[in-house]
Amino acid sequence: MARNLWIGKPGLLREITQAAKSWDRGAELNVSEFKSLEGQITTIAPARTARRLKFAWDWLEPADAEHLIRLARRVNGPGMLGRNVYAGRSVVVIDPAAVNLLDPYQAAGQTLNPGGHEHWFTVQGAITISPTVDDVVVGSCDNAATKIGWRHGVWPGWPVMPGMRISWLLPPDWDSEVATAQLDWKDVDGTYLSTTSAAGPLVTGTAPAGAAFVTPVGAPGRTGLTGLAGASLTIGEEPVALSLGDGCPAMAVTGYTETPATRLPYRSVSIDLVEVAGAAL
Repeated sequence: MARNLWIGKPGLLREITQAAKSWDRGAELNVSEFKSLEGQITTIAPARTARRLKFAWDWLEPADAEHLIRLARRVNGPGMLGRNVYAGRSVVVIDPAAVNLLDPYQAAGQTLNPGGHEHWFTVQGAITISPTVDDVVVGSCDNAATKIGWRHGVWPGWPVMPGMRISWLLPPDWDSEVATAQLDWKDVDGTYLSTTSAAGPLVTGTAPAGAAFVTPVGAPGRTGLTGLAGASLTIGEEPVALSLGDGCPAMAVTGYTETPATRLPYRSVSIDLVEVAGAAL
């Protein structure tokens, strides 16, 4: 499950089991160089880089090809009635090469916002995000019952489909004797459904019927400073502490090609996607 591509609107993801003949997952670095008369070079680059994905398949199964073409042409397919909260918006892409679905800055415990509100929120109790210490933010818990949620930048949580096996590993410096790891399952409109929790730093759960999102939550179980770096969220794989966050951003289709195969109804399809700042196109 983890090593296949999942793509589609939230709540309507489709697993593409056929391996792509070509696959590129680069990023736009947008680095500008300025060379002085003395020959010295200065560079300017934005803090964030947008991910681009390009996939191409030969002789793709007709149903898979139709799903991709609908996404590219923004044509809503069967199943959208009653679940069209994200109809006409950007798509979910669960990259089969991703080892950690947290945002890169989030996984590293770094933030561009002094309060860290884009990455974390308080589910219960209270936590104060402090300025960076050695380039990593920490939280101060005033209540031993505090629960901290990891926030997705666009959706109510990380996109899932019923039956997916999700694993969540808390930051490695949390006290495993008192910490609790938790997965909150939500419907396509963000409504809470249920929780899977486990004592200790690791929890694994299966997305229940109706689940479209999951929010990872952690309870440090004690007061005082709490590190926020090194957590990991995975699908179908054991999470590794301090692994690079690949993210699971909202993406928009920027191009596609469709070529009928020599034996119909198979088709050769390529699709290009780019990371976008929000869910609306």
